[in-house]
Amino acid sequence: MNTGGRTPAYTRQPVGATGRRLLGILGLLLAAIGYEAVTRAFFSPLHVPPLTAIVPRAAELLTEARFWTATGRTLLVAAVGLLIALVAGVVVGFAVGSVPWLLRAASSTLDFLRPVPSIVLIPVLVLVLDVAQITVLLVAVSCFWIVLFQVLYGLRDVDQVAVDTARTIGIGRLGRVVHVTWPSVLPYLGTALRLIVSVALALAITGGLVMGAAGLGELIWSSQESGEFTGMYALVLLTGGVGITLDVAARLAERRLLHWHVATRREVATR
Repeated sequence: MNTGGRTPAYTRQPVGATGRRLLGILGLLLAAIGYEAVTRAFFSPLHVPPLTAIVPRAAELLTEARFWTATGRTLLVAAVGLLIALVAGVVVGFAVGSVPWLLRAASSTLDFLRPVPSIVLIPVLVLVLDVAQITVLLVAVSCFWIVLFQVLYGLRDVDQVAVDTARTIGIGRLGRVVHVTWPSVLPYLGTALRLIVSVALALAITGGLVMGAAGLGELIWSSQESGEFTGMYALVLLTGGVGITLDVAARLAERRLLHWHVATRREVATR
């Protein structure tokens, strides 16, 4: 066909929701097949069992009370640490970020402390706290920095014109916080929630792996120590499932919390 000397422009059609799900399933299948092939070709099944041995063992663990007890303990530690981090991060963030001179004075200290991993506190904390308290504190400290800086970013993004307008029409300080500042900070808190859920779970499990705190980490460690490697891999697989479930829950909570936000409406519209 004669196009008048011009090369026809072809546009790539966006992949729909069904196509994305199919691609995701295909990726999982390819990863599973690749793992099965590699483990059978290069590793001893005693130390690196194939997926065909791990999945049935994981199904067995789902019927055992000890798995659910360990999961409950891990989630409880993660939840308590998350709650402490959220409350402390929001309170400190608003207290520091709302006062310009205080933010300037504290910024260098905050930037210095943020990169310090909370796990280095274990040798000090073990002298004064029990294992469960240490694990909660590790979760709280690590998640606190994420929440704090997201709050500070949100406060920085507040429209000063909207604040001045609210002040001009007689809205008090508390009203300006509720109707102007808080809606600007909420999207950043939604991002923080997605981030800290995975961090909290990882640190709650680390408490069991490193210090023997009751939970999934301790269960994984005891399986490895007893040489029950298939069970260990099955627990790792199930722990990954717990993490995925929490991530999905956090995303749903964020979507419900920010249903009014333009970015959330755009995301829902594209599904």
